Amino acid sequence: MGMSYLILAGAIMLASWAVSSRLKSKFEHYSKMQLQNGMSGAEIAEKMLADNGIRDVRVISVAGQLTDHYNPVNKTVNLSEAVYNQRNAAAAAVAAHECGHAVQHAVGYQWLTMRSKLVPFVNVASSYMQWILIGGILLMNSFPQLLLFGIVLFAATTIFSIVTLPVEYDASHRALAWLENKRMLTPQEHDGAKDALKWAARTYVVAALGSIATLLYYVSIYMGGGSRRD
Repeated sequence: MGMSYLILAGAIMLASWAVSSRLKSKFEHYSKMQLQNGMSGAEIAEKMLADNGIRDVRVISVAGQLTDHYNPVNKTVNLSEAVYNQRNAAAAAVAAHECGHAVQHAVGYQWLTMRSKLVPFVNVASSYMQWILIGGILLMNSFPQLLLFGIVLFAATTIFSIVTLPVEYDASHRALAWLENKRMLTPQEHDGAKDALKWAARTYVVAALGSIATLLYYVSIYMGGGSRRD
């Protein structure tokens, strides 16, 4: 499976680069589409939270680019400086999407709950699994259990990436539905927000596919080693 995996890995890397590049160009384009309502990303976020009856979540600005996220631990919608301050379709899309996660948290959306429960284990697994996998491959003939342990750790991160998909798609759906129902954007602005979120979601799809392919690769190594041991 070595050559097959290299070809597949190369294809996924190419797809990831293409999607990331397309996403960047989309956000640059929609960042130039100024909102007719004149609202900033922060104002969009605060209104969406209020309209959903969420009073215990703060909207704050964080440094960097693409650092936007919802933190369920301290209940904060964290928006990058550009999204927090700017008044365009891209900022509205991102701000509403992150508030979509806050709504998920408030209503107990099961996929978000599942992902949150996986976070501590995935954080630990991500810190050690690469070293364990490398050691497992090197010691496969004498200590195959080490590689199997590494595969279990990697499987946990793969499951996390798969569980992330419905969480991200649902957050975008909630965001776009609210933006449309409350008539926050013009039809053209709404189409721009929808297109931007569509490409953002595709980055998670590519990441999940890459993780699945890598997991299968490690499993094939372990199974191949087992055949040789037999």
